[in-house]
Amino acid sequence: MRGTGEEGPRWNLGLRWLPGIPVDRAKLRMTATTAVTPSLFVGVEFNPLENDLGLLANWRVFDETEQLPALIVGTSSDRIGTPSGRAYYATLSKDLSGWTGLPVAPYVGLAFGEYDDAWETIGGMAIRWMPRVSSTHSWDGHNLHHQLDYAPGNGQRLGIVVAQQGSKQYVGVSLGTSW
Repeated sequence: MRGTGEEGPRWNLGLRWLPGIPVDRAKLRMTATTAVTPSLFVGVEFNPLENDLGLLANWRVFDETEQLPALIVGTSSDRIGTPSGRAYYATLSKDLSGWTGLPVAPYVGLAFGEYDDAWETIGGMAIRWMPRVSSTHSWDGHNLHHQLDYAPGNGQRLGIVVAQQGSKQYVGVSLGTSW
């Protein structure tokens, strides 16, 4: 899980496609990030249907320990479904498998979204179902989103995304590669 201080991939490319979602910016998202240090990732996000380009940054301020969670701060586009704006967040995350025997890592935090010009409480949980299968369940302050990922190897990732917008659910796919 994240926040452990383990070395990981230096480059990451991602693509998310959510057909049918009523906001063009959310329909197609491309990302590219690189590890500046083991705890700092920076990159860009491009939402081509809105010609929206923005900074991605994710800094693990401190690693989790056996007793304490990791602190992560960063920025990205505002929550899924917003037509514009940036989000700035801080989260605490902790892999609980050592305490509970369950392969879960919850997180909780605060995010400021420019679109609503408001702070939101955010949270979620990552679950390792099998060595190559995991899911992430995220509350963005307004909606609950789910992603189920399969990692066949060599840094590849295939995912199914279910994004909630009010009372509706939109299903899409995600692809990623890391090296």
